[in-house]
Amino acid sequence: MKSRELGQSNVEVSAIGYGAMSLSSFWGAITQEDANRLLDACLDYGITHIDTADVYGMGRSETLIGDWLRMRKGPVPFTIASKVGITRDPDHRFNNDPKHMAVSLDGSLKRLGLDALDLYYVHRRDTRHDIEEVTDTLVSFKKAGKIKGIGFSEIAPSSLRRASAVHPIDAVQSEYSLSTRSPELGLVQTCAELGTSLVAFSPVGRSLLTNRPHQRCDVEDLTWASGNPRFQEPNLGYNHCYNAKFCALAREMGFPAASLAIAWLLMQGVHVLPIPGTQKVEHLEELVIGAEISLTDEDVDRIEAVLPMGWAHGDRYSVQQWAGPERYC
Repeated sequence: MKSRELGQSNVEVSAIGYGAMSLSSFWGAITQEDANRLLDACLDYGITHIDTADVYGMGRSETLIGDWLRMRKGPVPFTIASKVGITRDPDHRFNNDPKHMAVSLDGSLKRLGLDALDLYYVHRRDTRHDIEEVTDTLVSFKKAGKIKGIGFSEIAPSSLRRASAVHPIDAVQSEYSLSTRSPELGLVQTCAELGTSLVAFSPVGRSLLTNRPHQRCDVEDLTWASGNPRFQEPNLGYNHCYNAKFCALAREMGFPAASLAIAWLLMQGVHVLPIPGTQKVEHLEELVIGAEISLTDEDVDRIEAVLPMGWAHGDRYSVQQWAGPERYC
C-alpha cells in the first residue's frame, strides 16, 4: 500500500483509510466477529488509517475497534481518528462546548482503550462557539497529550483559514467523489495551500460508483438512504443509468468500478486521503486495488466523459441532512 503524509504531522498513513461508520448499524447490523474480520483484513491489505466517531452507533464503532485492539494486544497498528460534536439532544444537535468535548474525548479514549488519539475532529460546528475558540479547545487537548492531531469535518474553506490562523489543522473531512465534486470549489485548493489533508468520506458515492449500487428494495431498509434525494425515485433510476456507463468503462479498463473511483480520487492531489467504508471484506479488496492503479490524463478524461461534473441526480443531502455541514458555494 502506498502512503501519504497526514497534514504536516510527518506521520505517514496508507493512501486509503477505512471509514468505520460501517462498524455501526448505519448500513446494517454488524457483530464483533464481523468487525474483527474487517480490521484483520485492513491490516492484511496495508491500511493503517482508521476513522471513527463517538456518534457512530452511539459509541459502538469505537467499542468494536477497542475490543479488537484489546484482543490483539501489542502495539496499536493503526493511526486512529475519532470525532466529537454531534449529540442526540433535540435542542442542541451540535455541541462544541469545551466541557462537553473533554468528557466526550475521555469517553472515546476509554472505549478505544487508548491514551491518546492520533487525530481528533470536530464532527460538526456549533455556531454558539467561534471556530477560533473551538480550535483553542482542541489545542488544549493536544497540550495535555490526549490527541496528536487536530481536524474539522464538513467546514467551509473560510472556516479552515480562520482555524489555521490559530493552529495548523492536520485534516478536514468532507464528502468527495466523482458524484460529489463541490470540494473542488475551494476546499481542495485551500487544504493544499495550508498543508491540510482532505480526508474524503463516501468516496464511492454511497454505492453509486460501485458494481453493486443500492437498489430500491435495499434503500427501503436503510433509514438514512431512504430519506436521501439521490436514492429516491426518479433520481435513483437516473443515477443507475450513469452507474451502468461507469461500470462498463471500468470493465473495459480492467478494474472493478469501486477501484476506478478510488484511483480517480487519489489523482486529485497528494493531500487527498479517501476513507471508504464497507461491511464486506471482498468489497474492501476492490477499494484497495484502487490505491495501486496509475491513471493517465487520457484515462481521467474518459472517466469524466462518462461521469461529467454534475451528473448525479438529487442533492447529496435532504433538507434535514443538511443541518450542520457548512455550505460555501
